[in-house]
Amino acid sequence: MTYDISALRAEFPALDAGIAHFDGPGGTQTPQAVIRAIGDALAQPLSNRGRQTPGERNADALVTGARQAMADLLGAQPSGIVFGRSATQLTYDFSRTLAATWAPGDEVVVTRLDHDANIRPWVQAAARAGATVRWADFDPATGELTVDDIRAVLSERTRLVAVTAASNLIGTRPAITGISRLAHDAGALTYVDGVHHCAHTLVDLARLGADFFVCSAYKFLGPHHGVLAARPELLESLRPDKLEPATDVVPERFELGTLPYEFLAGTRAAVDFLAGLDPRATGSRRERLAAAYEALEGHERTLRARIDKGLSQLDGVTVHSRAADRTPTLLLTFEGRGTTDAYHFLAQRDVHAPAGSFYAVEASRRLGLGDSGGLRIGLAPYNDTEDVDRLLTGLSEYLAR
Repeated sequence: MTYDISALRAEFPALDAGIAHFDGPGGTQTPQAVIRAIGDALAQPLSNRGRQTPGERNADALVTGARQAMADLLGAQPSGIVFGRSATQLTYDFSRTLAATWAPGDEVVVTRLDHDANIRPWVQAAARAGATVRWADFDPATGELTVDDIRAVLSERTRLVAVTAASNLIGTRPAITGISRLAHDAGALTYVDGVHHCAHTLVDLARLGADFFVCSAYKFLGPHHGVLAARPELLESLRPDKLEPATDVVPERFELGTLPYEFLAGTRAAVDFLAGLDPRATGSRRERLAAAYEALEGHERTLRARIDKGLSQLDGVTVHSRAADRTPTLLLTFEGRGTTDAYHFLAQRDVHAPAGSFYAVEASRRLGLGDSGGLRIGLAPYNDTEDVDRLLTGLSEYLAR
């Protein structure tokens, strides 16, 4: 298909402000369809879920519709979709539930490539259970985290492997399928942070082999909340803390309190918006999403190549995103110049590429950047060549000062 970027950009009211957004890894802008879906949900009768009153039926339809949409996006079953306030909150909740079965001598694997939201909950849960934390390293020269890096810290005592599907700092996409197979052979579960991954790649939960996969709707054009996918039978085996009168049905037993119905409406709309990126695609929502992501990856690959070429012509720039398989996300540092200064310089020119470690503090330290990180450039579906050229011009002007 021809990726109609002009028509796509027209769907995002925020772009009227004239800002070139390279802050997608921290949260994308919102299309009109999502904004409208949220408003429409709030404009109709709403109540606690049920089947009697219009408000009850509307609430129930919003939840079930969002579950099906996320199941289609992640290649999962609707009864395996859990909603929460954020990916971080869901990970903390599940870390406490899983750790209730751990004992001294058990081991948990975390990686230095991950966002802290897929490290600290497990480290803290292991400490409470008396379990041991094993750290998987990555190669700072290449940004690669390999199956062998995980194998080096696995043992017959490993209970869980927590690993990212894509680094939010440098874009690296580890081989999750191989890591999951290795973990399962050792008798361990895998908990995969897919927050950055699913913004750029269509997820197939079964192919990845992940036992738990967590993501956030606001990273793929939706509202702010978290989503976890797992096999329903695995969820059935877990006993989380919950209120006495709250349902014990899966997946609701993991959802604390009343769900944000309007945000679920927005999430379903975001998935449908993504599924419509290729207007010629037909078939099921999942089939249309496959065509859309193929088009999206091609568009982002073209823009990333343009950025890579432009950066190669600038002196004093170090690109820390070097993995063979990675998202269109680049982390930069500058010889003799600060990345925060670069961020401010670009912001004054309406180019938003923020600086920091973005909660991937272990990865930043491993790269030798301390807690400061670098300047992060991240692409989203609405970026175009004009955005890229404005970015490269701004960086050139900053380095020439």
